[in-house]
Amino acid sequence: MEKVQVDILGLSTSPSSGGAYALILKEINGDRRLPIIIGAFEAQSIALEMEGIKPPRPLTHDLMKNIIDSFGVSVQDVFINELRDGTFYAKITIEGLSDNQEVDSRPSDAIALAVRFGVPIFVADTVLNEAGIVPENEEDETGQQSKTEQQPAAIKKHTTKLEQLQAGLKEAIEKEDYEKAAKLRDDIRKLNLGD
Repeated sequence: MEKVQVDILGLSTSPSSGGAYALILKEINGDRRLPIIIGAFEAQSIALEMEGIKPPRPLTHDLMKNIIDSFGVSVQDVFINELRDGTFYAKITIEGLSDNQEVDSRPSDAIALAVRFGVPIFVADTVLNEAGIVPENEEDETGQQSKTEQQPAAIKKHTTKLEQLQAGLKEAIEKEDYEKAAKLRDDIRKLNLGD
């Protein structure tokens, strides 16, 4: 089974899924994107780690990392290997014992651990072919960048607003005001995804 390495492109709210979030993965050497619907807790866990924000008490995925570390093993990679009846399946490869072990996982939990360990995320090529999308207007035939990339003033304004929201998010987490933090996180996602 061919593995395709992906990066996390972003997270966005998914109104059609009753408070769930869409995690968008993008293949590194291509244009395909894979949206996966995940729960709010997992989305928060991934977003906080990606932003480098440490909550005052460890979240469940932080605890999982601490347990894995305490046994002297490590996560090698995560692999979204199957799509069956509209549900994604993943495996976490654990290394450090006599041989590597693969552990079944939900993709959201596997990715939350991948960002904590800084390991690659892979998706089966068959899964990308079945559920992946290729966005329009990424680049025109002449190789020109999109209009957003041609407007540095707009990007600079966007970054300033983003920095303000990130500072507010960090402060809300330190005060354990998670309701405010969730709203700020959503605002940050909207800016990042251009909503």
